[in-house]
Amino acid sequence: MFAKRAGSSGRAAGAWLAVAIAITAVAPAHAAGEADLAPIRAEVAKRHGEALARLRDWIAQPAIAAEDRGFPAGAGHMARLAREAGFQHVQVIPTDGKPGVFATLDAGAPRTVGLYFMYDVKQFDPAEWSSPPLEARIVDKPDLGKVLVGRGAVNQKGPQAALLAALHAIRGAGRKPPVNLVLVAEGEEEIGSPHIGQIVRRPEVLAALRRSVGVFMPAAMQDAEGVVTVSLGAKGVVELELVASGEKWGRGPSKDVHSSLKAMVDSPAWHLVKALDTLVGDDGNTIAIEGYPQPRPLGAAERAMIAQGAARRDEARTKQQLGVKRWIDDLPWPQANERLVSQPTVNIEGLVGGYTGPGGKTVLPHRAVAKLDLRLVPGMRKDAAVAALKAHLAKRGFGDIEVNVSGGYDPTETAADAPLIQAQLATLRKAGIEPLLWPRNAGSYPGYVFTGEPLKLAAGHFGLGHGGGAHAPDEYYLIESTHPKVRGFDGATMSFVEYLYELAR
Repeated sequence: MFAKRAGSSGRAAGAWLAVAIAITAVAPAHAAGEADLAPIRAEVAKRHGEALARLRDWIAQPAIAAEDRGFPAGAGHMARLAREAGFQHVQVIPTDGKPGVFATLDAGAPRTVGLYFMYDVKQFDPAEWSSPPLEARIVDKPDLGKVLVGRGAVNQKGPQAALLAALHAIRGAGRKPPVNLVLVAEGEEEIGSPHIGQIVRRPEVLAALRRSVGVFMPAAMQDAEGVVTVSLGAKGVVELELVASGEKWGRGPSKDVHSSLKAMVDSPAWHLVKALDTLVGDDGNTIAIEGYPQPRPLGAAERAMIAQGAARRDEARTKQQLGVKRWIDDLPWPQANERLVSQPTVNIEGLVGGYTGPGGKTVLPHRAVAKLDLRLVPGMRKDAAVAALKAHLAKRGFGDIEVNVSGGYDPTETAADAPLIQAQLATLRKAGIEPLLWPRNAGSYPGYVFTGEPLKLAAGHFGLGHGGGAHAPDEYYLIESTHPKVRGFDGATMSFVEYLYELAR
């Protein structure tokens, strides 16, 4: 039987090692056998068309927080999807930013599970896409099958739509879900979830989540070869802008002027470049911010997980997919993966200043902006990282540069012996999949609101199926798979059915 709650952090290295071994010893018993799931499987196939239409309609309704586009319609659409899937209580929750959605489904089950959804998506430039990003066209993709191309296809509307399709199929088969569900959805994940706490920390939301064994986010966990990675956490992130201007600096122009005046007028753009150069060493990778929080070193069990994962993953294929030829410091593949998991980063997302159109325009710009993201690993906290950055800039003569934080949060950790994770391993093994256990995603999501105070729940991602191109042009989600080891949309839907029944065990 599962415990009511499972701690998510602060476990000793021995616990990691014990569960790294336990992955090979998951019991095969399940609450529902294959015969019991057959009617649900039939419903999934029967409802394929309506489920696909539901996903395409969702993609056609974008919500882009960075552009203030699609609100409050995006929240209303999310609320309607929850109601249609069987959630009895659905509530749109206002915040100081974009609204969230809180919903509960009482199946009369002994056990409750939390769900985290995001209904927002990244920005897009239609000119960069092979088909309109909101049309959700179905196209053939070599070696994979038929995929749906659209913004939000895999991040995260496709997997979330598969979870909702699972609930429709369970009800269509005349069943109730095997667990009660608590849904928290936000519309600001893509800008660093600045107001997620205002949703989760409402008394009624906290009360509902406290009854759960943990929280998971629907995902497409299979790579193009069918390999599945179960991650035990994610890096934290800080999203911010550094702004240099003649007005704040007290030097340089207060408006764009002719570039010939550079001979006697300071440049805010160069001022920003010089400030940026102090944040990292000469290699561009070593963080040089004075007083910056230090990462916790990898433990032996974490290194073992990474070594096993690197041995099963294809380095050449990964380089091809990323369009890179070398790793930092020309590291070997296993060590490059260790760095990916264990190291914080200071990344420049974009630099904006002056004229950027066709040809030249001889101006000395009065303002320049650098968009940065800082990735954080265990042992580091968002507020400490921001404080160190501000102090560092001030000490080096760049105190005039504005540090505008738009969002961010701390890293997350969940112990591998948490029931939420053990149920994932059991579900995957039943499906004939030997998963990789991985210390943490290099990417980020706001799981800290579940794993941290006051809830201290287990949290993670789950879902079979495949997709790619998140945040990029031609983002896709696999609908009909031609690869025997990779599930399409219906297979992904059934993976959620199987997981919910395993969580009820």
